[in-house]
Amino acid sequence: MSAGPAGGQTPAPDAVRVRVASILHKYTGGASELLAAGRTLRAVLSDLERRHRGFRFRIVDEQDRIRPHIKVYVAGRPARDLGAPLAPGDEVHVL
Repeated sequence: MSAGPAGGQTPAPDAVRVRVASILHKYTGGASELLAAGRTLRAVLSDLERRHRGFRFRIVDEQDRIRPHIKVYVAGRPARDLGAPLAPGDEVHVL
């Protein structure tokens, strides 16, 4: 991904927009909105981790499950499964 509006990136063809709660901004370099590539929630979080070290650990525990106090929405639907499928253009909200 190259320079552009959301998180300094231009969307890749398979990009999804990830909106992040303010409490997590210190792990995203202050960004509230990021673009990430991936066809599952797991892949998107892994893509974000490559650019924002420590971000995924705030969302996912040592058993590879979304932490109980974290709420994740994929395309407006609650998601607890890291295998949740994503389509290009979907939005993910992490609260």
